[in-house]
Amino acid sequence: MRYQDLKNQLKDFPVFSLADIRKIEAPFHRRQLSTWVEKKYIKKIRRGHYMFSDTVLNEEVLFLIANRIYTPSYVSFESALSYYGLIPEGVYSITSACGRKTARFRTPIAEFTYRKIRPELLFGYNLQQIGNQRCKIAEIEKAVLDYLYLNPAIARDADFYEWRFNSADFLDRADIGKLRRYAEAFQSKALLARLEQLIRLIQNSK
Repeated sequence: MRYQDLKNQLKDFPVFSLADIRKIEAPFHRRQLSTWVEKKYIKKIRRGHYMFSDTVLNEEVLFLIANRIYTPSYVSFESALSYYGLIPEGVYSITSACGRKTARFRTPIAEFTYRKIRPELLFGYNLQQIGNQRCKIAEIEKAVLDYLYLNPAIARDADFYEWRFNSADFLDRADIGKLRRYAEAFQSKALLARLEQLIRLIQNSK
């Protein structure tokens, strides 16, 4: 297979694997990928995953890549909260919830962090259309709960204030009823108590 043929076939893929290529050309040899990496036509992201070197990167493209290189996962925590404008910008790692062991990958394009949650908690995400692909990103309510769940040290009023949470925007966009329903699935009295504390602070900040 010629490089340009591959690029034409996978032009809508921000990241691709050897398996993706072999769906196009079954006898494709892995050695060809190494040659293209050496020539800087493509970049190796992590084991078995590559991208075209001229791919234009932005936050949403990085989210798509995050979804693909470690599955099952969806973008959540600080990345989702920043994406929705609920916390200040300045998130330097794409953070995702996953059903596998916690992992972190430092790649040539970004750092990708995955935090394990119980398999039954892998819900509450949207399929966001990005170009011709769809990205799994936590809903506002689920991103807040995922963050609280895996950051139990955030428990005092002062901790919530340091979070610099955009309370007004959250109240305009979030469904408090859904937030409480989702919280029940975590089966954690401590989380429910901290959530009610956060809701009280948010509502009192209006």
